[in-house]
Amino acid sequence: MSDIFPCTDAIVAIATGNMEVLADFYTQLLQKQPTKLIPHIYAEFQFPNLRLGIFTPKSTHVPEFEPSGHSTISLCLEVSNLEKAIAHLTNLGYTPPGDITVASHGREIYAYDPDGNRLILHQSNNFS
Repeated sequence: MSDIFPCTDAIVAIATGNMEVLADFYTQLLQKQPTKLIPHIYAEFQFPNLRLGIFTPKSTHVPEFEPSGHSTISLCLEVSNLEKAIAHLTNLGYTPPGDITVASHGREIYAYDPDGNRLILHQSNNFS
């Protein structure tokens, strides 16, 4: 750990005005309950190497988080079976709009959450 910048952890945080909708979407998508939940304010999902936070900005900060076109966030979710992940997302009502692309590192497809944040579902070549 650096003495100059003693960072001990990192959280990906998504601001939203649709807290209940987005928290419910990620609960269903990830098939897990938030590890921290403050109704109408904050939900956090814990993974071995990442925490995903969803929050409602304070009213004095809302302008900082208003959308300015397309979201620039890309939440990449590694999956073991891309077709099953696409089917699950489709069952939630968020069918990916494009086709699966193939690259040297694996296969992936873009999808979007209810707020329009980009999800990249990725299946590494390491999975069969």
